[in-house]
Amino acid sequence: MKYRKKPVVVEAFQFDGDFNDRNGNYYVPEWAVKGLKREYFTFEDNGDLYIYTLEGKMLVSVGDYIIKGIQGEFYPCKPDIFESTYELLINE
Repeated sequence: MKYRKKPVVVEAFQFDGDFNDRNGNYYVPEWAVKGLKREYFTFEDNGDLYIYTLEGKMLVSVGDYIIKGIQGEFYPCKPDIFESTYELLINE
């Protein structure tokens, strides 16, 4: 049997190493700020960002996309996989 992946709309942004601009203001989506405050995202002492996903704690590399899934879950995605899987619908 063959299957086609259902079209799904997700929210995402590309991680550039931080969530704040040089003035200390958040410039990531509000859902990412909430995820950080609720400790779904955590910056370790060495500056690495980790996301607590359904599969466990995952490292986010600079350049990875952080995705909010359709059930509110968070996970990182490598840029090449993201760009071959998703297309931009709207840039907010």
